[in-house]
Amino acid sequence: MPQADTARRPVRRYRRQLRSRIILSFVLLGFGLTALFAYAVDKVRNQVEDKLVVDLMNRNIDLYAQQYARDPQNPSLPVDQIRAFAFTPDKFESVRENQPQWYELPDGIHGLSGVDESGAAFSYKLAVRKTPQVWFFLAYDMTQTLRGQEQFNRAIYGSVVLFTLLSLLVGWWAASRVMSPVSELANRLKRSGRSTDPVSLAAHFPNDEVGQLAAALDDYAARLTEVVQRDREFNADVSHELRTPLAVIRGATELLLARPELDDRMQARLRRIQRAEQQCTDLISALLLLSRNERGHGVCDVRKVADQLLDTHRAQLGGKPLVLRMEGEGGVVVDAPEAAVAVALGNLIGNAVKYTHEGEVVVRMLSDAVEVIDTGPGLTAEEAARLFERGFRGTHAEHSQGAGIGLSIVRRLCALYGWDVRVVPGEKRGVVATLRFGEVKP
Repeated sequence: MPQADTARRPVRRYRRQLRSRIILSFVLLGFGLTALFAYAVDKVRNQVEDKLVVDLMNRNIDLYAQQYARDPQNPSLPVDQIRAFAFTPDKFESVRENQPQWYELPDGIHGLSGVDESGAAFSYKLAVRKTPQVWFFLAYDMTQTLRGQEQFNRAIYGSVVLFTLLSLLVGWWAASRVMSPVSELANRLKRSGRSTDPVSLAAHFPNDEVGQLAAALDDYAARLTEVVQRDREFNADVSHELRTPLAVIRGATELLLARPELDDRMQARLRRIQRAEQQCTDLISALLLLSRNERGHGVCDVRKVADQLLDTHRAQLGGKPLVLRMEGEGGVVVDAPEAAVAVALGNLIGNAVKYTHEGEVVVRMLSDAVEVIDTGPGLTAEEAARLFERGFRGTHAEHSQGAGIGLSIVRRLCALYGWDVRVVPGEKRGVVATLRFGEVKP
């Protein structure tokens, strides 16, 4: 099983992402506001300009009609950009031939645009007033106005780009100012982690949000230090207070076994007490290693440990029709205390013996692993996936004792030492449990 150590969080990468989000917020805000402002200005400008042109055209067509009524031969307008046309009924058909668009237009102001015969673009406003006696047309050239509008659009949308870049600079500066105390807090927290005693962080920051965060971290560090201290004291107490009575039990058992007058039944019971004491000692040693999260070292012959475990379980079979045997030549030597290997392998063998009512349990030695194969009822793929969860018990564990934490301890030992443990259903029946060691000594 791969190590279950928690992956280190890339704090620096996350800090950069926060800075980037602040900068992006400024850029989006600047771009959004300036783009909205540019759109509003352009729209208002077009509406105002259109209204002014329409008013101008309406006034001038009235003026042109009045001048035409006074002097049909010489009407004139004071605006150079406006060209005026007047057609009497005998020329209405010429309008159809020369300007078909004008002929169909009703009274009012109309916008016309297109491309002339030379390929040049044109645009103008046309004021139309048709009476039975005369048709009046006033054409206001909008070409220069459109060119000015294009220049205005380029200028105003260029300002959008300019203000967006300005927002980027302001966002960069603001993000640096905002993230500076957070970065300082992270650096101080990183440096304080090298010391066993908690270092005050809140004293280096003002009473703002970062200061409140530093105070909360100080409080958390104090509570965590207290928990760690209690854990150390508990481990020391357990190591001393539990090992002492176990040592007394071991010594008393050895003295009693040395007496020749004991019958076979009494010797069997004393050996059972001796095995139970060894199991308790190994389990306490393994649990202390897990609680301290430190690897113990040693030269452990896995085959020797497996033989001892098989002997222990053979003595506890009673009349159960079950055969325990060893397969494979040679042994595996690992850098670990015998207690850790005995607890890890002992749980696998113990589960196989517990749930196999008849048949055999085979412990097979490989070059870098140990397989425990039984002929029990087996388990489903779903149970195999959850087997190492703390407190999980399969469907065949309903009437058996235990809290379902044995394999959880095995998983934690494998994570500590870099071993791999797997339990899969057998090909036909039973279960195959494999304990593979990461580093094997030659």
